[in-house]
Amino acid sequence: MHSRELNRYNLRRRSAVVASAALAAAALLLSGCSASGSSATTATATAEKDVHLTFLNQSRGQEVVLNELAKKYGDETGVTVTVDTPGPVDYLPKLQADAQSKQMPDIYSSFNPVSMAPFYKAGWALDLSKELKAGWSKNFTPEVIKLATFAQGNNLGVKPGIYTVHWENQAYGLISDSANSGIDAAKTPKTVSDLIKQLAASNKNPNGGFSVAASLTPQFVQYLASNWLTDKQINDTFAGKYKWTSDGWAKAFQVIADLKKAGAIQGDAIPGGQNDNPTVETNFFTKHSVGTIFDASPGVSVAHKTAPDYTSFFSMSLPKASDAKYSPRSPGVPGKGAVINPRGEHVQASLAFVKWLTEPAQQEVFAKEAYIIPTSPSLLKSAKLPDTLTGFAEGTKNQQVIPNTFSAQVTDAINRDVQSLVLGQITVKDLLADVQSAQDASQ
Repeated sequence: MHSRELNRYNLRRRSAVVASAALAAAALLLSGCSASGSSATTATATAEKDVHLTFLNQSRGQEVVLNELAKKYGDETGVTVTVDTPGPVDYLPKLQADAQSKQMPDIYSSFNPVSMAPFYKAGWALDLSKELKAGWSKNFTPEVIKLATFAQGNNLGVKPGIYTVHWENQAYGLISDSANSGIDAAKTPKTVSDLIKQLAASNKNPNGGFSVAASLTPQFVQYLASNWLTDKQINDTFAGKYKWTSDGWAKAFQVIADLKKAGAIQGDAIPGGQNDNPTVETNFFTKHSVGTIFDASPGVSVAHKTAPDYTSFFSMSLPKASDAKYSPRSPGVPGKGAVINPRGEHVQASLAFVKWLTEPAQQEVFAKEAYIIPTSPSLLKSAKLPDTLTGFAEGTKNQQVIPNTFSAQVTDAINRDVQSLVLGQITVKDLLADVQSAQDASQ
């Protein structure tokens, strides 16, 4: 696609995304008039028998295990739980349609905060704060609970509370295959500069090089920025109190420009579009046509399901920049988890099932069979995780804990501008100015 055509495409894409988000938020807000969780905040954990619960599941990687555990729970309690998995692409449209028709499931998967905020503000999520304070919190690390908490004054405008619980702790990092990347799992690059040199050298081979989806570049840059920025500075950036044009963010985006300049990015382009990360994962796990990718730990779960015989890859954290002020830290993300509909017919039964689902015994099943990192403190100390997850698991020990998050406008600007940066259409300075404009527009 030529430069002018690409710019027109990106402009249409950005307009469509912003318009879609605005329409969805408006529709959802019209669907509910009460505060989040106000109708059932006193629900107990006593299961009702002979009831039928629906669980709208976003993740195909956990689908088999979730169905297995739902059946086990039904056998033990008499409560039937039906799991509906439309797939990651169709999940949000289905959830939006359910909200607009006021036919929401009893339980549904948590997703990124920006996408979930309209549902929470429309009253489709039970505030779980009291239940967690009453003892449920022992099933989760303090960091995961903090990451799931909407604090007072959060930049998404959600009423303070905790609307999700999670049996997965996600981390970001690199997934690499030594045969294609030349990177030794036992002796990974010590600095970002060393990593770039290794990736560039591997890109001289047909199946080497580096790839990252446009949709994951915000997290990639956030991870890199932690070399020079504190968690508070990153959080303040998301809240509009610290400038994107600051030196730390400039250095983070410069890494992407350096990757391109060194010839390390496969195809000299950042994959974009609705299925960009699935495409990157398919190229790595199934086609083995790229040596190293930036991904989140759920990528290992995807690999286990789509290419179960492929285990010759490893995960690792991003190395430190040569001039880093701080140790780089993966963005902290509560992964697979659940939200409870406070307007459902069986809120108490839903709460009881989700509590059971987050107990260490069930978390261990998720960890072993779905290849995910658990959130249970006891399991993190004792559970034997698959070798392919160990690099990601190490990254969860020192994560960013950021109450705020990227606004939709900033996310779209980064996704678009990073692609243009790699294509040589804009400079890092141009990119930062545009992202700052997107931040200002979102305030």
